[in-house]
Amino acid sequence: MEYIEGQDYAKDLDRIGKEGELHELDIERAKLLAKYMARIHRVKEDSPGLYVRRIRDLIGRGDCITGIIDSYPKDERTYNFTSDDELEEIEKKCIEWRWKIKGKINRLCQVHGDFHPFNILWQGPMKFTTIDRSRGEWGEAADDVSCLSINYIFWSLRFYNDFREPFKTLFDTIVKDYSEIMNDQELMKVIQPFYAFRSLVVANPLFYPNVSNENRRRIFDFMKSVLETEIFEPEEINSYLKE
Repeated sequence: MEYIEGQDYAKDLDRIGKEGELHELDIERAKLLAKYMARIHRVKEDSPGLYVRRIRDLIGRGDCITGIIDSYPKDERTYNFTSDDELEEIEKKCIEWRWKIKGKINRLCQVHGDFHPFNILWQGPMKFTTIDRSRGEWGEAADDVSCLSINYIFWSLRFYNDFREPFKTLFDTIVKDYSEIMNDQELMKVIQPFYAFRSLVVANPLFYPNVSNENRRRIFDFMKSVLETEIFEPEEINSYLKE
């Protein structure tokens, strides 16, 4: 594989969290990332069976929802903020969402598949390369949008114990710019199980051992609230975090 040098986007988010403010470059980079997602998502593929498979994989693959649930440590850390009963409830709700969205076969598009800050490497102020593309070339646009955007919520919780500025501006910039470019009227009606997948990842003590259980609980509340919504409303994130 080709070796790529660069500074991962997570370092930007760490700096923003420590400084508590945005530079103009931070806004411009968020806009660029939104444009990148829109550019690749415009490439469509006509393969109804593949879309159904991708939605099935979201639930059943070992590195997706059921697999991540099974990876939760069976120890006191985990059971201080969740339980087997709750994880089962979440899994069942995600299966309900599979049946809601698996028929939206016209949405199959080119995706990155793991578009999070550690997989975005900056080689210059406005030049980046993505790495670690995952789970195939084609999928659902909501996967990439949720994967990147949940990290603004996650970083805000880690630094400030709630969702607020300056990360709110980055979240709003990504979602607003992407939505204006794509005019995707269905995105906020299908993104719910993808947010559940990414929530299960960032709340997992196996992957992020230094997150407080209080913030893991907030992420679980966000996930459960979102799974109960028919239309995801970005302006309601703080209410989703407080079930």
